This record gives sequence, C-alpha cells and structure tokens, in this order.
Amino acid sequence: MNTRKLLSDDTGDVPGWVLITLMTAGLVVLMWSVAGPALQGVFDSAMDKVVAF
Repeated sequence: MNTRKLLSDDTGDVPGWVLITLMTAGLVVLMWSVAGPALQGVFDSAMDKVVAF
C-alpha cells in the first residue's frame, strides 16, 4: 500500500475507541464516588464563607 492510501483510509478501530470511552467513564465514576464527599465539603465551606462575608 502506498502512503497516500494509508493516510486517506478513515476506517478506525471502533471497538478500541468504545473500550477507551467505557474505561474513561468508569474511571470518572470511580473518582467521583471517592472524591464527591470531599468536594461537597469544600464547596459547602466556601459557600458558608461567602454568605458570612
């Protein structure tokens, strides 16, 4: 195959991209479940300081 044909070939690795997307979504859910309560505490603390100001 020549280089031009390889560069113009737009058939992708769809199962690979689906797997990457699902793994990324899983990591986001996992990190959110771990960090969610801490982030909520930081947000509440910041809002209390703003309201008290």
